[in-house]
Amino acid sequence: MSRKYKFYNQEGLYFVSFAVVYWIDVFIRDEYFTVLLESLDYSRKQKGMEIYAWCVMPSHVHLVFRAKHNNPGELLKEFKTFTSRQLQKAIAENSQESRKEWLLWMMEKAASKNSNSKLRQFWQHHNHPIELWSPEVIDQKIEYTHQNPVVAGFVSEPHHWKYSSAIDYSGGKGLLEIDLA
Repeated sequence: MSRKYKFYNQEGLYFVSFAVVYWIDVFIRDEYFTVLLESLDYSRKQKGMEIYAWCVMPSHVHLVFRAKHNNPGELLKEFKTFTSRQLQKAIAENSQESRKEWLLWMMEKAASKNSNSKLRQFWQHHNHPIELWSPEVIDQKIEYTHQNPVVAGFVSEPHHWKYSSAIDYSGGKGLLEIDLA
């Protein structure tokens, strides 16, 4: 792994992106968004994750965060491990999920190619953490995070994307409490 993609400064503010295996569009149903947002909320309130910006896209997540307990790598690993289990369970138990067998099969396929995974793998293992060292870089990454749904063509304005902190930066209240930058 490249040196530029590691959590070197444990006290630092980071931009991370992580994706579902094979870039599968999982986050197209409210119940899967809910699992992810509840876990982010729990991580913020109970685990010391300071969340400054976030956006959940159909196949990936962007976060700007800091770990209060100076453990960003461990905190993100715990978050991804927990949400992986919860999301796999939600998919497996969703009687309305028309892609259930295919989704679970793809996760099994991903796990079979990775010695770190047992039965299924939900998230790709890399996070590409980038430390944010100046106000300009912080603003740039928050803007990038919020522009993702606009660039993808889902909405015309960032604050129109329900699963993002863009509304919080536009004077509204989003689905997840954040720590404004």
